[in-house]
Amino acid sequence: MDLNFSNIFEPELLEQISSLPEVEIPKGTVILKEYSYIKEIPLVIDGKIKVRKSDETGKEIILYHIKPGESCILSITSCINDKQSNAEAITEESSTLMIVPSAKVKEWMDTFKSWRKFVMQLYYTRLDSLLQLVDGISFKQTDSRLYEKLQKLQANEGNSIRITHQELANEIGTAREVISRLLKQLEKEGYISLERGIIKIIRPL
Repeated sequence: MDLNFSNIFEPELLEQISSLPEVEIPKGTVILKEYSYIKEIPLVIDGKIKVRKSDETGKEIILYHIKPGESCILSITSCINDKQSNAEAITEESSTLMIVPSAKVKEWMDTFKSWRKFVMQLYYTRLDSLLQLVDGISFKQTDSRLYEKLQKLQANEGNSIRITHQELANEIGTAREVISRLLKQLEKEGYISLERGIIKIIRPL
């Protein structure tokens, strides 16, 4: 059992989780399709998954990310309520997952206090993320949202950030052309240096 879960669940639940299949999923794999019924949910052991919404033109917005020690609350909600998923989940990097059948998800809600607490914490975390997303899109200028996102990425990755203009646009809910224009302006002002798929921070934003 991965350490990300060993301090969360009681021993009886840990034993059941330890018996679940563990799978390696390549980067860029869709593990949850929009409008599909949920037969199983992922517990992330390693890697990262993004949950997104897209329109008929292919434009997308990132709702939240799933990291090690977490699961997908939209999948859990759809599973418990026997509803179709209203978003899509895709691996952002090669990921190791434990696969929980939908029957187990429902059974554990009735049986284990630690599982119910885990699910409620996911609700809280994701709701907070979505409220921040709505706040950013509704009340903040695009340039401010871009600066904040770059600062967060810099804190996690250092001064050399591997991300495309399109990925940044998806993250903050705007068009790629807008991001490219703002990044070019930051480069002109000497804050960043742009390379293919890489943004290098030169001065504090």
